Amino acid sequence: HVPFKKTDLLNNMASLPSAIPGRYLVLNEQEAAGSCLNWLRDRVFYPEDALGTPPAPEDVYARFDALAETAAPGSGKLIFCPWLVGERTPIEDHHVRGGWFNASLSSSRADMVRSVLEGVALNSRWLLRGVEKFCKRRFEALRIIGGGAKSATWCQIYADVLGRPMLQMSAPLEAGARGAAALALVGLGHLDFERFGAGVRVERRYEPRPENRAVYEELFREFTDLYKRNKVAWRRLNP
Repeated sequence: HVPFKKTDLLNNMASLPSAIPGRYLVLNEQEAAGSCLNWLRDRVFYPEDALGTPPAPEDVYARFDALAETAAPGSGKLIFCPWLVGERTPIEDHHVRGGWFNASLSSSRADMVRSVLEGVALNSRWLLRGVEKFCKRRFEALRIIGGGAKSATWCQIYADVLGRPMLQMSAPLEAGARGAAALALVGLGHLDFERFGAGVRVERRYEPRPENRAVYEELFREFTDLYKRNKVAWRRLNP
């Protein structure tokens, strides 16, 4: 939340009136984040096709985490671009598409899975740069909610890639419902925002690991350059 109304056309984000009087909510989104894992599950590892691949196991995401943990940070310099349906922020481009870059004969399935987790985090780092410029301040720690927040592996990757502590919130899947309930209680006069905020619990804090900083600095530079160098080709391929 910020105390001002503003629009950033370059990074395609804006602050809109929020439920808190006198405050505005900064909004932006990646077009594909968790859905990249769904794509990996349904199109790469467990598709229904002539190869007869069995249905995905119920614990498939836990298996992805376990496999990703066996790959080295940086996934052997395998870069995954998560722009599977175009992108909205930090660049507005419906032509762009995703996929792996820099695959080699030594690239493993573990590298593929980990690179998807890293690619979404790299895009979030690109977005974070725009958000901090928009808000004119640095965020010293970030809270993470939603399905991805259930993964300790992904939370740690986020901390390493963004270079910020990640706060894994308790019951991350229920964050939206709890927020809606809080707004209703405030509106009815049974609660105020300060009291509700004091009751929100952090499950675990993930600190950036200094030994992984260099590899993610390199990958981030290449990640953003991949878009700049190829955006004209994507426009030709996906008119």
